[in-house]
Amino acid sequence: MAEGLMKMHVGNRIYVQSAGVASDRDIDGFSVTVSAELGIELTRHQVRSFQELEEWGEDLDGYDLIVALSPTAASVAREHTADAAVDVEFWDIADPTAVGETRAAKMDAYRGVRDDILARIKARFVL
Repeated sequence: MAEGLMKMHVGNRIYVQSAGVASDRDIDGFSVTVSAELGIELTRHQVRSFQELEEWGEDLDGYDLIVALSPTAASVAREHTADAAVDVEFWDIADPTAVGETRAAKMDAYRGVRDDILARIKARFVL
């Protein structure tokens, strides 16, 4: 979701790549739905890990900034870039996966996270 929001905000002015701690390959359906509400298509998006990015030839040393959305992701990003001149920022984003008993409550939680991420992107990347 964050990659799509970032690309929506900056277009092609900044190179954006998404990675996570684990590679589940399937993106969460609620993320797909709330992103689609803003015109962001995620149905074909695949979750990749830092390790997979490196295996596919992505040089993490070549990035200027990694924005981590969980403490674990921040730790892993710092481990993978310990010898590189890459800044790692941690944005404390709520985890919507365990929120809400009903579909409507879950959707509201995911919308809240989506809107929080988008607000942080707009504040951090003023173009």
